[in-house]
Amino acid sequence: MKRFFAVPLASKNYNISMAVLRVVAGIAMMYHGWGKIQNPLEWMGAESNVPSFLQALAAISEFFGGLFIAIGLLTPLAALGILFTMAYAVFMHAILKGHPFVGSPSYELAALYFSIALLITLSGVGTFSLDYLLFGKKE
Repeated sequence: MKRFFAVPLASKNYNISMAVLRVVAGIAMMYHGWGKIQNPLEWMGAESNVPSFLQALAAISEFFGGLFIAIGLLTPLAALGILFTMAYAVFMHAILKGHPFVGSPSYELAALYFSIALLITLSGVGTFSLDYLLFGKKE
């Protein structure tokens, strides 16, 4: 398990860039999920066909996933939660509802959060993180 959260070695520029990206994107994701975490079982409204437990998972992944990404704690797990949540959001807005990429409503923000979560999942969190302090570097 420790190896899953261990941080790969990278350049100083990479580590600084990932720290900035993580903090900004994590705080933005927390803000995005704040309203949902206030009413996690019904934030989509009564007319939604999405089950309450999936709404709760989305609210948790957005708010707490954003927090964990911002501080770099259990980051691969948090990024995967956001990745799946945003993949569903893009699918729902782009495919099911036919919204455009840009405009209102759109799936632009969900696609951006999806891309950031994918980058963090595939590239690693960087050394300026709690994961690095707790789990060290990958051998």
